[in-house]
Amino acid sequence: MNKEFLSPVKETALAHLVLHSPFCLGNRIKIYTEQEGFPDLDDVKLAILGVEEDRNSENNFGCGDNLHFIRRKLYELFPGNWTAEIADLGNVLKGEAVSDTYFAVSEIITSLLKKDIIPIIIGGGQDLTYVNYRAYDALEQSVNITAVDSRFDMGSLEDELTSQSYLSKIIMQKPNNLFNYSNVGYQTYFNSQGEIDLFDSLFFDTCRLGKAKELENIEPAFRNADIVSIDIGAVRQSDAPANNNASPNGFYGEEICAITRYAGISDKVSSFGIYEYNSKYDNNHQTASLIAQMIWYFVEGVNFRVKDYPFSGKENYQKFTVILEDDDPLVFYKSNKTGRWWIEINILSDNKYKRHALIPCTYNDYIDATKQIIPERWYKAMQKMM
Repeated sequence: MNKEFLSPVKETALAHLVLHSPFCLGNRIKIYTEQEGFPDLDDVKLAILGVEEDRNSENNFGCGDNLHFIRRKLYELFPGNWTAEIADLGNVLKGEAVSDTYFAVSEIITSLLKKDIIPIIIGGGQDLTYVNYRAYDALEQSVNITAVDSRFDMGSLEDELTSQSYLSKIIMQKPNNLFNYSNVGYQTYFNSQGEIDLFDSLFFDTCRLGKAKELENIEPAFRNADIVSIDIGAVRQSDAPANNNASPNGFYGEEICAITRYAGISDKVSSFGIYEYNSKYDNNHQTASLIAQMIWYFVEGVNFRVKDYPFSGKENYQKFTVILEDDDPLVFYKSNKTGRWWIEINILSDNKYKRHALIPCTYNDYIDATKQIIPERWYKAMQKMM
């Protein structure tokens, strides 16, 4: 488990636990401490991993510090009716070089994924999304990423890897295992028209902040994701001030918590990160409290996964075929358990994108198809497979 890369949770995050109920989260999870040592990961489903690396975070130096503030707020919450075991693995300290930190984080995430443990990454810059993505190389599968961010963070090919240029590295560097990238909550004035046009040409999914606030529009983006990456700067400054790039506009606290629950309840999401928290700007630990509650809702979602992906059993879904005038029929599936919808992509059985044969969609996509309107999700997925 590469324990040599990890440092125990600080006593400052643990000392106050004696003042809290024995039923609070901090007294119910496995924590890596100096006194107790590294926890047994048998039966663990989720693992919290702090990262103290901030050197490649643009204009937000210090975003790897004081992660114990988040832990203190998280530990004092009460768990729900949960069965999934949780562990806190402590922090990855800054390496001598940034690449050393990246290597350690990637190795740990890969180890967790192979154990079917979902890493919950806190701290550091959003450049760690690239490191998280590279950890999937060992699994030899195509990957979907959904980022909640006001910016695309594309950068250019000439840029060094930073929190605002990591996406170009994911797209261009080999091995290229990216199938789809979705941005949720971008704000147009933070992104050039050239970047917006490029995203369209790559057939990536984007959802502006105003539309994303109608949360039913964005649920499929999380149901289809392997990796979910959240820049805390996507939350409005009044709700989450602990980011030097914070903006007056963004998601409200309750909206970002609903989003993290979407991520948790997705059967497909296997890693989750919240980045760019900078305690220097956190009034009364407000952002630390919000991040703790975001993690709580993610864990809540994981505990209520229903495994309603179609073909798990024919009795669990309904099939709808829509006849189009000038094209092949479109096939939709609806879960009897949750009422969630998928649309089928016609691909060869030996295609490397086989695991993307079913694309999450909404009921409105089905209604559009009955009106002879091709759903945009289906069109973009087909274009990526050509």
